[in-house]
Amino acid sequence: MAKASPILPGAYQIEEYLPYLKDKNVALVVNQTSMINKTHLADTLLSLGVKIKKIFAPEHGFRGEADAGETVKNDIDKKTGLPLVSLYGNNKKPSSEQLKDVDVIIFDIQDVGARFYTYISTMHYLMESCAENNKTLLILDRPNPNGSYIDGPILEPKYKSFVGMHPIPIVHGLTVAELAQMINGEHWLDSNKTCNLKIVKVKNYEHKDRYVLPVKPSPNLPNELSIMLYPSLGLFEGTVMSVGRGTDKAFQVIGAPDTAYGKDTFKPVSTPGAKNPPYENKLCYGVDLTKLNPEPGLKLKYVIDMYKKAPEKGKYFNNFFNKLAGNSSLQEQIKNGMSESVIRESWKANLDKYKLMRKKYLLYKDF
Repeated sequence: MAKASPILPGAYQIEEYLPYLKDKNVALVVNQTSMINKTHLADTLLSLGVKIKKIFAPEHGFRGEADAGETVKNDIDKKTGLPLVSLYGNNKKPSSEQLKDVDVIIFDIQDVGARFYTYISTMHYLMESCAENNKTLLILDRPNPNGSYIDGPILEPKYKSFVGMHPIPIVHGLTVAELAQMINGEHWLDSNKTCNLKIVKVKNYEHKDRYVLPVKPSPNLPNELSIMLYPSLGLFEGTVMSVGRGTDKAFQVIGAPDTAYGKDTFKPVSTPGAKNPPYENKLCYGVDLTKLNPEPGLKLKYVIDMYKKAPEKGKYFNNFFNKLAGNSSLQEQIKNGMSESVIRESWKANLDKYKLMRKKYLLYKDF
């Protein structure tokens, strides 16, 4: 049933935050998802006379065109003439120098609710820098398209990395503003510092709501199906398998150049968002999930099934898998032939603790 009132992301509620920006020097942490209808937040604020000093660009860049993992360079935005400062590559955390001429930093980026999606890591470093330099972080919140459930193992501190910075499950069930409150409240910033947060909530949103993103959140999440499958298929980035980067079915197919993996085929080629995809120009065999109508959920069956089919099991996992899983036990459980239900049981106690802790930071009605 359609909602009586449309869901309105924080950015849309200009009257809520425009007065706060008056006479302030502002920096933006934004990308191609930072839209108000058809207009970018940067263009909207400039047209309203807001003094924007610079734009910080996360993974994939300001316009969202860089590959996953590709270094984003400092530049000047051709449309606005504003300086672009990369927060991906060597400089993941704004320096005191970069924040010297700024009063308020606005974070407005669409997340997809998976721990290894790196925009929340960018937000963590931003909060840390704001805390250290006594700056305010204004978060314009957006719905979480995978916000109607919580699932997966909790990250263990030993496996902390840019693809997982917090002891939260793979699917955390939070919007970015709720997570920011949790980062503050649980003292996860360096030296137990606290970031001065201002939040503009999403209007007419509840966690159970289905929200179809109006703009693709990154080059290889082209549609709603890919976003729903991402928490399950993201783990394949730590294996020998391709998830279709370099095709029009990214995160909707699984395969490798071996007929052992299945009958469906695809061939990755170099594309603007995947310049050197795994198995470029090679025919991959596997499974095509594009006809699926999945229920929301994290499914291990795909990773387990492909491991069972792998001709060389010793080469199936790579060093990245444990960082994505947030532990070393998931890989061992799969190698030992444990069923998905038994593996899930091993997560239960920690997930129950997380769910209790999460309730303290919710801004919206829970599912």
